[in-house]
Amino acid sequence: MGSDALDKTFAALADPTRRAILARLAQGEATVTELAAPFSISQPAISKHLKVLERAGLVVRGRDAQRRPSRLDATPLRLAVDWLEEFRKISEERFQRLDAVLADLTSERDGKSDVH
Repeated sequence: MGSDALDKTFAALADPTRRAILARLAQGEATVTELAAPFSISQPAISKHLKVLERAGLVVRGRDAQRRPSRLDATPLRLAVDWLEEFRKISEERFQRLDAVLADLTSERDGKSDVH
């Protein structure tokens, strides 16, 4: 995943309203009116959030007669998860090495206390 795409994905996810919109779209497509219902913000504000999500590739807006339903495209989320997974693996490897060092130190300490 390119740096620009990753930046747009994380920037889009930084806002709690946009995360809530994505959570709603994970259940199925919805119109701006349907998406605005649970929020105390205007439909134009929801539309602005949708544009940010659309630029990040997280939302695809369609056209169904006069309706413009939006739907989730999880591809950027999967790519971000893959990117984060690399860091999780690195951290896990470091913790495993630290566990090994601590185990060696503990066994050395316990071995020395048996000598006294």
